[in-house]
Amino acid sequence: MDIKAAIAAERREIADMLAGLTDTQWDAPTLCEGWRVREVAAHMSMGFRYSFPKVAAELVKAGGSINKVADRLARRDAAGASTDELVAFLRDNAHHPWKPPVGGLASALGHDVVHGLDITVALGIDRRVPEDRVRLLLANVTPRSARFFGADLGGVALRADDLDWSFGAGAPLSGAAQDLLLVAFGRKLPAGRLRGERQARFETC
Repeated sequence: MDIKAAIAAERREIADMLAGLTDTQWDAPTLCEGWRVREVAAHMSMGFRYSFPKVAAELVKAGGSINKVADRLARRDAAGASTDELVAFLRDNAHHPWKPPVGGLASALGHDVVHGLDITVALGIDRRVPEDRVRLLLANVTPRSARFFGADLGGVALRADDLDWSFGAGAPLSGAAQDLLLVAFGRKLPAGRLRGERQARFETC
């Protein structure tokens, strides 16, 4: 799999999806708590638009908290950019070499895929991420990565019902592979997407 090509394709596809949203959808909540579609879209392009020195300066102001920096910049940029600009930030940077500090290109793809799903799942848009991208990201799910993203997977076994993948041990939790990917990234999903005796633990209220 050409990960760089997959990243570029994912960014273009998400940009196309965003370009078709209504104003109401742009202001709708996502799976990222406290963020509307606008904030998620702004956050997705943060790495393209801010140099390391600028991010470092923001980290100092935020007391070293990258989460505070991400939230502050997402809110600021969402308020200051038009929806057309937010779309262009992604589309025009489809081949940008940015990647997170850890994890390399696979983490960059994960960043795009998961945040894209944060939007589409919350809006009820039936976008299926290409299977090869999902498989690559699922192959990188580990107990350590789950802890990093705040996913409490203790006592459950994730079991995809649309491809051959499972993770963990315990009570089965079944669903589409891309929905289980969201669970492994610490997201809670709308009711009805997961199945298992402990599904309520991974659903929004």
